[in-house]
Amino acid sequence: MLSIGKINIERAVLLAPMEDVTDISFRLVCRQLGADLVYTEFVNSEGLVRASEKTHKKLEIVEEERPVGIQIYGGGIESMIGAAKIAEMESPDLIDINAGCWVKNVVGNGAGAGLLKDPPYMQQLVKAVVDSVSLPVTVKTRLGWDNSSIKILEVAKRLEDVGVKALTVHCRTRVMGHNGEPDWSWIPRIKEVVNIPVILNGSVLTAQDVKRAFDETGADGVMIARGAIGYPWIFREAKELLATGVISINIDEEIKINTCLKHLKLAVKIKGEKRAVIEHRKFYSGYLKGLRNVSAVRGELMKLFEYAQVENLLMNYLDELIKYKVAV
Repeated sequence: MLSIGKINIERAVLLAPMEDVTDISFRLVCRQLGADLVYTEFVNSEGLVRASEKTHKKLEIVEEERPVGIQIYGGGIESMIGAAKIAEMESPDLIDINAGCWVKNVVGNGAGAGLLKDPPYMQQLVKAVVDSVSLPVTVKTRLGWDNSSIKILEVAKRLEDVGVKALTVHCRTRVMGHNGEPDWSWIPRIKEVVNIPVILNGSVLTAQDVKRAFDETGADGVMIARGAIGYPWIFREAKELLATGVISINIDEEIKINTCLKHLKLAVKIKGEKRAVIEHRKFYSGYLKGLRNVSAVRGELMKLFEYAQVENLLMNYLDELIKYKVAV
């Protein structure tokens, strides 16, 4: 059971925080398709305390996406305290601390997975954040810095001791990044040493992966990252598979294209047309994957700047796909 503050969900399936991906429009799509809990993009604490408008916009949430968490990151205690207080003013359901990002410019500043190099300092920083806000605080981290320094059991106990309400573990080390197989076997071992919910993350790419993660590890929740990009139906499929043991939904070309356009329309409403259309380009390969003659269509989509143009192109393409299917 995933119990965090007022959140109580059996076998919860979560959308991971992802930079340049999990904006409001994508979070709304995923919630509508079955995600139990969603997170903002990770937000730079230094940018927040310096009152960066661009950074602060990442905090924005809407009622329809609840429950939602705001994730912050940073290596300085004072800036993380300040960022947490600013985030709390947006009234999310929880605040999550990123202690798992592996990219060089983040860990180089002692943030993200860089905190794993010094568990006592990590504990001190997290305690300071917990003590500074009234909302539940959770942490997302990795197994360790590298295979010779896997300290997740120690880290988990330290975090529980200072009041963290749940722990998400990407089951790779920092050195691995997204490479190699994650070691899910750590999840039951972590659950043996703490009483807070433990959420599994790492290479959850299909609904079958979600079920296997619950069955093999006893995790309290499963968090999906890359598996949701361009295929947000993974949440609906996972929930159905967990409930019934089968997946009955067929995600055909009509569903794919209509969902893609629905997502873009939400983004236009929130961001404005030109920016939304440009930023939506990263989703086309996922939404349109496997469709006939798709490469030429994707090439045309990359040239467009208006929603009406995108809609016209995709609906004409859908007509062609349907006519071809009927003819065959």
